[in-house]
Amino acid sequence: MPFSSFGLHADLLRGVKELGFKRPTPIQLDAMPPAIAGKDVLACAMTGSGKSAAFLLPILNRLIGKKRGTTRALILTPTRELAAQIDEHLRELAVHTPLSGAAVYGGVGMGPQEHAFRSGVDVIVATPGRLLDHFQYGYAKLEGLEVLVLDEADRMLDMGFLPDIRRVLRHLPPKLQTLFFSATLPPPIVELSREMLKNPATISIERKSAPATGITQSVFPVSQDLKLPLLETLLKRREIQNAIVFTRTKHRANRVFERLERHKVRVARIHGNRSQAQRTDALAGFKNGRYQILVATDIAARGIDVEALSHVVNFDVPGMPEDYIHRVGRTARAELTGDAITFVAPDEENDLRAIERAIGKRLPRVTVPDFDYAQKPAEKLEIPIQERIAAIRARKAEDRARAKAKAERRGAAAAPARPAQPPRPQPRRTNAPASPNRGPAPPRGRRRP
Repeated sequence: MPFSSFGLHADLLRGVKELGFKRPTPIQLDAMPPAIAGKDVLACAMTGSGKSAAFLLPILNRLIGKKRGTTRALILTPTRELAAQIDEHLRELAVHTPLSGAAVYGGVGMGPQEHAFRSGVDVIVATPGRLLDHFQYGYAKLEGLEVLVLDEADRMLDMGFLPDIRRVLRHLPPKLQTLFFSATLPPPIVELSREMLKNPATISIERKSAPATGITQSVFPVSQDLKLPLLETLLKRREIQNAIVFTRTKHRANRVFERLERHKVRVARIHGNRSQAQRTDALAGFKNGRYQILVATDIAARGIDVEALSHVVNFDVPGMPEDYIHRVGRTARAELTGDAITFVAPDEENDLRAIERAIGKRLPRVTVPDFDYAQKPAEKLEIPIQERIAAIRARKAEDRARAKAKAERRGAAAAPARPAQPPRPQPRRTNAPASPNRGPAPPRGRRRP
């Protein structure tokens, strides 16, 4: 079934063709007809299924030819990266149309985002927190809104955004077409969908959440201390073309990044302590091939679309099966193939068994030939928390000492200089005749009597 069968505007079909989309994915086949017809949609769509186009194309098709100057569609997403990606995808699909979009998220200045509200861009893609920041001001009014999309709803729940979403809804018109997408449907998400949707078309609601069929999954049993040497071995053997390496914590992400960088691997990192500019640069560099490896926490598990990603490496086993599904879903996207490998230490076996129960199969175990599983690593991956706290305190003490010394130097430079004593005035010499009422001037150097 071609995209032309949906009745899309010709300018949108040109954009679809130029992006190389040949046929709709299953979620697009199921979700687009009711969305184009103006119905609410509840879709349980796994990551990497093509759901962004499943809601973007109906929205753009609805807005083409309408009077512009006011925002007509709002897309809510859980992360900055996903908001930026959807905005980029929107621009690609709408390249032959006059329609405009803007991404609204934290970590960057509000000025350009304010301009987007004031100018009335057609579609705003936003994270809930930054959107609420704008709603404090009079320019952020969305009276003309027609369509609302809630994307990655279960991730919103995981990140604690449900109260923010309810606050956002209070700022929106009551009558909206609502498109609700979630990879899983836990009870709080089901309850929210019932509040937001009116007689929705339900898509894939019974489909069991599982990794895409094109992903080859495997498990590499290894001790915690040898995970880094094992990763380095796989990279040296050129078995990994490019990969996202997921770690459990920001500290472990930093340690993996630093070790790989020392070994001259083209590597970048992304986690919650990195600035938005650093995160944007890391993702852009990874997508264009400047970096071979992207080390990340679960902030990158959803919504990061990297073309032809060969591997996902679970450096640490995720604590929730849903997180495993979303991590490995970064590869084998759009019906391509990819590999997902998971390093499993003995203390992570319980989490692995939970994942295997969730996906309904036991994953094959792999032993790397010629890798020394009995070796002693040169350094520990994770610095004990006490040492990290001590190092942080030492750095802060040094910072305070430097700041104090700097303030003292500034104070000394700003102190007023002691005024110089004026020279003692000398008696003026004159050759004028003495006044008739006064005697002659006394000789120089003698006091008057």
